[in-house]
Amino acid sequence: MNRFKTLNARRLSVAGFSFLFAYILSFQFEGQVLYSLLDLRGTDADRYILAAIIAHFAGLFTCGLFVKSQAAAKSMMFGGMGLCLASTVPFFFPLPALWMGGLIVSGYFSGCAVAAWGFFLRAFTPKNERIKSCADVLIYSNLLMIAVNVVAMNRSTFIGLGFSVLCLVIGMVFIWMLPLERDNEQNKTFRNKTHGGIKNPLILLCLFVFIITINSGLMYQVINPAFEHLTGLVSWYWAVPYIVALAIMRNLPMKAKRSRILYIGMAMIIGAFISFMLLGRNTSDYLIVDTLMLGACGIFDLFWWSILGEMLDYSDNPTHTFGIGLSANVFGVLCGGVLGMTVTSIRLPSAEVAVIALTVVCVTLVMLPPLNHQLVLLLKSHAYLAAYDNMSQSQQTDIVRQIKTLDPLTVREQEVLQLILSGKSNREIAGALFISESTVKTHARNIFSKYDVGSRAELISTLLKNQRVE
Repeated sequence: MNRFKTLNARRLSVAGFSFLFAYILSFQFEGQVLYSLLDLRGTDADRYILAAIIAHFAGLFTCGLFVKSQAAAKSMMFGGMGLCLASTVPFFFPLPALWMGGLIVSGYFSGCAVAAWGFFLRAFTPKNERIKSCADVLIYSNLLMIAVNVVAMNRSTFIGLGFSVLCLVIGMVFIWMLPLERDNEQNKTFRNKTHGGIKNPLILLCLFVFIITINSGLMYQVINPAFEHLTGLVSWYWAVPYIVALAIMRNLPMKAKRSRILYIGMAMIIGAFISFMLLGRNTSDYLIVDTLMLGACGIFDLFWWSILGEMLDYSDNPTHTFGIGLSANVFGVLCGGVLGMTVTSIRLPSAEVAVIALTVVCVTLVMLPPLNHQLVLLLKSHAYLAAYDNMSQSQQTDIVRQIKTLDPLTVREQEVLQLILSGKSNREIAGALFISESTVKTHARNIFSKYDVGSRAELISTLLKNQRVE
């Protein structure tokens, strides 16, 4: 019965978020409906688009400061979507003076509503299935966006706007039906036993996401305008490769090493920009460039969304963690968009623009694999430390004895190692052993050398990976 109830809550959560995200993708966040409306009125689109993105970023980044419970998260999602609805109404009328205010309000509160969903992703989706829930909301919202785009670009912009608003209304109904449940006591205990918080892995993840999504901003400003004359094809095909990539990643076996697919994604991005530079601007050229670019976006989006979902277990406030992680995505798109606007405003030839974009891709190619490695390692270390903390003293001692070192540890190094495995910082270890912090660092370096590892996270992973308690 409980399983059935949880399943329904999960479906409601996924449905509500999918309709909210469809509204954002089709209208508020560089949506085709918004572009069509601004073009119809002959207004300067860039300043409206930038204002909407900045407001969305602010909503994602700050929502965790005042939403700290599941009840508050539900109120924020429902109320925020209502404010988005009200602020979108002026776009049905020739009232450009109200549009800027409407975009800022809808941008901010749609960002808050997205961040607040972190509470429901953690509460209603089991730990190892969050990649599927993330894939589902991205797939469903993009399918809905395609339907809205086709109507807006081929039939009527205002009917498309009506469908976009309808998505928001349906999403509000699903969010209103969401049940509220008490936080799982076992999860709460587990979070309290993790050491050092998730600050460092979250910073790494944000850097990871920011670098990747600079390319998305360039895509919006450089690639998409070059094919805007293919209106009919672009209206339905644009997000299809993205959806296919998500579906493939979602249905891979759990044991599959998805991180290796990042290299395929990197090759696809490089291929997309080289193709954009060498090919023309006809239908077959668009199919090649868009398939490579959007397919890569699907791979990367689901990869980091799933890592962010796993991090929610180690956070006291999922809204804060989810919002900060997603704001890095929006900030990357914003910076990439500004870069794209700059290079196009000075009328650089398309080949030179593509070379600049390719340079950014090469930088990410060098930086992202080691960042990804460190991020996954740090996340594992949190889980291992929590399991270690629940073991008896004799079990903890046995673990250290079982792993052979290149040279025997001194008595002092053994003491330092035990405190490292207890999650203590260098300063805490220095206080516990009445030695200086620099001495602790020297002992730590010696320990790393004797275990042939390069960092604290790698040491923890090496010692405890076979002792993890599921």
